[in-house]
Amino acid sequence: MYFRKRLPDSVVNDCNERIVRHGLNVIRSSAVDEHDSSDGGGAGSAADQKIESKTPRPNQGSLLIDATCVPADIRHPTDLSLLNEGRELTETLIDAMYSQVRESFGHKPRTHRKQARQQFLAVAKKKRPRFLKIRKAIKQQLGHLKRNLANIDALTACGASLLAAGRHAYQKLLVVSELVRQQNILYRSDTRSIPARIVSLCQAHIRPIVRGKARCNVEFGAKISLSVTDEGFAFLDRLSFDPYNEGEDLKVQAQAYRRRYGCYPEVICADQIYRTRSNRAFCQRHGIRLSGPRLGRPKNDPELVAAERRQFVDDQRRRNAVEGKIGQGKRRYGLGLIREKLPATQGSSIAMNVLVMNLQKLLELLCLYFVLCWQLLVSAARALSSSSRELSCQLSGA
Repeated sequence: MYFRKRLPDSVVNDCNERIVRHGLNVIRSSAVDEHDSSDGGGAGSAADQKIESKTPRPNQGSLLIDATCVPADIRHPTDLSLLNEGRELTETLIDAMYSQVRESFGHKPRTHRKQARQQFLAVAKKKRPRFLKIRKAIKQQLGHLKRNLANIDALTACGASLLAAGRHAYQKLLVVSELVRQQNILYRSDTRSIPARIVSLCQAHIRPIVRGKARCNVEFGAKISLSVTDEGFAFLDRLSFDPYNEGEDLKVQAQAYRRRYGCYPEVICADQIYRTRSNRAFCQRHGIRLSGPRLGRPKNDPELVAAERRQFVDDQRRRNAVEGKIGQGKRRYGLGLIREKLPATQGSSIAMNVLVMNLQKLLELLCLYFVLCWQLLVSAARALSSSSRELSCQLSGA
């Protein structure tokens, strides 16, 4: 935990970019050196590189972008289970605080914990409880919690310490106070949503992320924006525990691509949520082609419509790479479930997983490069041996 705290996600992302840049430079320089040694034009190529470095580079490559949710290791939250967990915490805190002021406070505050537990189990054990039953149980748990919080205030006024049950219990007590406020608003109003909704007492920073997927409509964890390049390297462009619109990240991701490679991408393959008017204007201003159909009515030219349709299908096929990269990270590299508890450690773990994916990709490229070099050496050795045999045959015949 302390190791992950000392390495936040920003530091890991910087290391990721440096490692990818260095690995690509090593592979490209070795390939260029081998080509120059075979052609014998090293001085001219160096002069050409100096001239090319002074001229602005045109748009090159493609950028594949998408966003996903990284689930956290929490129990599926319900309003009733959260209130019951908060009630049990306040009861534990009352027991610890009363032991400090037993003589001066008088009789121990009543908590009615057995009755509250029975009321909770009467609904929790049912497979499909009715809405009115759930609402009644929430009202009962809210009443128990409000009484316990009032008793904690009375014990504090008498001299008891809120740290009697430990630092973690005190931190959870602050979360319980916010939970009671939110649930009271939800109970008294017609709405079923509230900003910054608490879904876990242990991980109060986790928020519900609406995904709209067929498997699960809502996920609980950090939302990240990923970008994948032509070489197959992934970069973590944004990490947030609050829901956001990923369409706002296109400009930032394009600027990050320019910072890494020295030019804007030639094409950006993105989902429909990225194709806003602002993003289209940005791409048009910088000479970037954004995947997807153009705005307005389709043209009357059937050939142009068919060409645009083929281009759109090809872009969608290319965009599958970022979907595959996300699936690879969730299935093989731990992005499917983050077991860390703190925001800093969760961010560091997510960035570490992206870094490991890029290291594996670099290893694959290096292995492929060495295999190609070995094949070239073997073919050169065979050609040399065949030429030597022909020369020896000619000499023996002469």
